[in-house]
Amino acid sequence: MPRPRSPQSPHSRYREAQKLTVLPLEHDLPAPELPNGRDWSAAEKEQWAALWRTSQSYVWDDSTISAVAALVVYWSAILAGTASSTQHMEYRHLLRALGLTPEGMRALGWVIADE
Repeated sequence: MPRPRSPQSPHSRYREAQKLTVLPLEHDLPAPELPNGRDWSAAEKEQWAALWRTSQSYVWDDSTISAVAALVVYWSAILAGTASSTQHMEYRHLLRALGLTPEGMRALGWVIADE
């Protein structure tokens, strides 16, 4: 059986897991266009813009556009009282996966910079 590596070793997986990505408190990156395929309400457009102004969106790329769009759709359904239990569950999962909860930020190794 191989001997476990010390957490102080430069090749330790433990050390790799402890690295943090510091996200800027603010950024000026533009929000991508909302995806086609549905009519977006004014409230959904505002929520879309607000999500893309978060510190977390600084590290999102084009691959997250559909996930953020789904988050906005679920958010809208939850507020309208029409969301299914599956939509509630997916909303919670997307919040975490996108780093929009404290638990999600910890899992992704993200922290928001101090002023």
